Amino acid sequence: MSAHCMPTGAQPGFGNRVSHSHRRTSRRFDPNIQTRRYRLPSEGRHVRLRLSARAIRTVDAIGVEAAVARIRARGERV
Repeated sequence: MSAHCMPTGAQPGFGNRVSHSHRRTSRRFDPNIQTRRYRLPSEGRHVRLRLSARAIRTVDAIGVEAAVARIRARGERV
């Protein structure tokens, strides 16, 4: 699933488009996913992370090491 944030687990929400006549059709609310490349000093390499805009601010606050630890704790590969 491409619209999926690695650290927070944010994924698309679903709902309805409602026209002027109130006919309802299905739609998706995708999270704002960005790809960022971070240096991981403990492993001596770079990692590419798929992050939501909110998660980018979280990584800046807690650091990339802690963010990668959270991702791995959720069982995802980095």
